[in-house]
Amino acid sequence: MSNEFQYLLGQATKGRVSRREFLGRAAALGVSASAASSMLASSVSAQTPVKGGLLRSGMQGGESTNTLDPALALSEVPLVVNSNWGETMVDVDPDGNIDFRVAEEMSSSADAMTWTFKIRQGVEYHNGQTLTAADVVATLERHTDEASQSGALGIVQGIESMSADGDMVTLKLHTANADLPYLLADYHLLIQPGGGKDDPAAGIGSGPYKVVVNEPGVRHGFEKFANYWDDRIGHADQVEVLVINDNTARVAALQSGQVNMINRVDPKIIELVGRDPNIMIKNVSGRGHYVFIMHVTTAPFDNNDLRMALKYAINRQEMVVMILGGYGTVGNDFPINAAYPLFDDTIEQREYDPDKAAAFYKASGHDGSPIILRTAGAAFPGAVEAAQLFQQSALAAGIPLEVKREPDDGYWSDVWNVQPFCASYWGGRPVQDQMYSTAYLSTADWNDTKFHNETFDNLLLAARAELNIDTRKQMYSDMAHILRDEGGLILPMFNDFVDAVGSNVQGWLKDPNGEQMNGRALQKCWLA
Repeated sequence: MSNEFQYLLGQATKGRVSRREFLGRAAALGVSASAASSMLASSVSAQTPVKGGLLRSGMQGGESTNTLDPALALSEVPLVVNSNWGETMVDVDPDGNIDFRVAEEMSSSADAMTWTFKIRQGVEYHNGQTLTAADVVATLERHTDEASQSGALGIVQGIESMSADGDMVTLKLHTANADLPYLLADYHLLIQPGGGKDDPAAGIGSGPYKVVVNEPGVRHGFEKFANYWDDRIGHADQVEVLVINDNTARVAALQSGQVNMINRVDPKIIELVGRDPNIMIKNVSGRGHYVFIMHVTTAPFDNNDLRMALKYAINRQEMVVMILGGYGTVGNDFPINAAYPLFDDTIEQREYDPDKAAAFYKASGHDGSPIILRTAGAAFPGAVEAAQLFQQSALAAGIPLEVKREPDDGYWSDVWNVQPFCASYWGGRPVQDQMYSTAYLSTADWNDTKFHNETFDNLLLAARAELNIDTRKQMYSDMAHILRDEGGLILPMFNDFVDAVGSNVQGWLKDPNGEQMNGRALQKCWLA
């Protein structure tokens, strides 16, 4: 079967191509009408969800410090947990299109300064209340409050005013933003009763599952919400997330049938795990990236010569091979790759150069004391080994890097965004504006390199309002150069998302937006 026909069959199975068009295009590819019809029927049958049962995921990325407050979600387990009980106004589907959730329609003014969203009627919260446009506005208001410590602060600060009128929500922006719907898909912006202002960690939302067990760092259990509005998802009667941060234990749980799916399969054992006839490896390239971050406001990282020394002292290709096992690509010290629209592929790739690293290190005037790099297995798969490789390559340039391993539990609350030099991980975002607004805009709460650059900020805001594609692409390119050459980000590699599922798991779709089908696997999959 040709790749063209497989793609066509997949589109027809998902309802994106009519049966008549499917048969016509199949004939053009040399497939008879009877054979094409048979394969389509089999494919559709295989994709018909089976209702009921208990679906479990074993996941790395959970801690005892986790909370159900969506504003504070930092790692993968909270993202998955919260997406089961709550929903955003819109989502982004695997093809990069807007998927309407709490909102069912949207429109904007010609200048992209004013956006209007029609809120879906009849959406019910788990406490029996009806979701309203006023709840949407209250939710966005809560995330604009710096006291909320929301990871979406850099996004919602672009809203000048917001109002609810009947079932309509109107957002007026400080500056035009053609990407606003993608920003509102951010996983922190789950709509809550009253905006979550009274009790943001209550876990009450309008999602397909209700919270029944919440043991942070251990286990999260859910049961199907009988009055959920969308019968296309939420097939299991119960779903569960088991926090299994240890790589070996997580694989063993899948092999034994304790769980039905796992995230973050260690690249070193992908082939071994894939040999098990009862397990299927599910990998997809996307926007996720493994990084080392420096606070540019804290010595010695406030010295750009030292930052440049460290950027040239890392062997990126070696890390892609040794840490990712080839399941990824080399990074270039800015968080954008070819998976993003308007990516500039002409930016020169930074290579490992111990001589340049040594020259920059000498120019920095550093006193030769150990430079502490903090890491943990929780940062990303292979983070400790990656830090050790970095230490070795830096040594060749005479840079005294010292690796300090931190406990996995509490890493995202006690080390990330707290300590001045550490390993970290970003899952990426659907568009460049959201990635930059979340982590590199001066005012962003998750600006984890403490990067403050007025030119960069102005370019980011101007790019939002620029409707000329070529001009906008150049603005993003200029921003990439600034961040690459002046920022505190060392980005050696973009990782594939590598999950694994039991052979009885059906409904899995490759989603480049994030691991575990962008956190939606428990909602969209079922057991055969």
